[in-house]
Amino acid sequence: MQVNKSYILIIFVSVVLTFLINFGLNYSFLEHFLFLKTTSSGNEMLLPSIETTYLVANEWWRLITPTFLHFSITHLVFNCLWIYILGSRIELIDGRLIFLFIFFVTGIISNVGEFMWSGAYLFGGLSGAVYGLLGYCFIIELDNNQGRYGLPEALYLFMFIWLLLGYTGILKFFGFGNVANTAHLVGMIAGFIIGFISKYIFIR
Repeated sequence: MQVNKSYILIIFVSVVLTFLINFGLNYSFLEHFLFLKTTSSGNEMLLPSIETTYLVANEWWRLITPTFLHFSITHLVFNCLWIYILGSRIELIDGRLIFLFIFFVTGIISNVGEFMWSGAYLFGGLSGAVYGLLGYCFIIELDNNQGRYGLPEALYLFMFIWLLLGYTGILKFFGFGNVANTAHLVGMIAGFIIGFISKYIFIR
């Protein structure tokens, strides 16, 4: 049986883009991948908006590209590790299309959720999609499907606690920077919904 490995490609793209933007320091390159397009009129920088980004400029790739951007080595390594752990299991068991569907849908939804809640457009990271994948696995492994992906209960507990810690501000205190908590929460809820539909409507 052939093992699909599109999760490796996602990790590769994340690493390459993160180094190209120099962890956010290379703004001239970074600005092409942010959630909103920055524009200028003469010497004046105009406030980015949904309208100018998506309806005027038609730069729809920005819905997903923030997912691949990271602003510290810890941020990058931590997220890539989770993509490897979760992605390898979902692709092997459910297939490439299922994995990519969950990744892109939860990635986009978490980006939109973060922007709608915080109003910020300078954010990034795989973690919204990571929580989406985690939420999906959690629902599928409930009840009689325990062990489908071989994920220990302690892993779920750790990630749920990590999500809660993000809202306390303690992660920033310990050097993890600004945490896109809404992206994490929205991504996880989206993963729950996809898992519920997959399990109880399509009867996995």
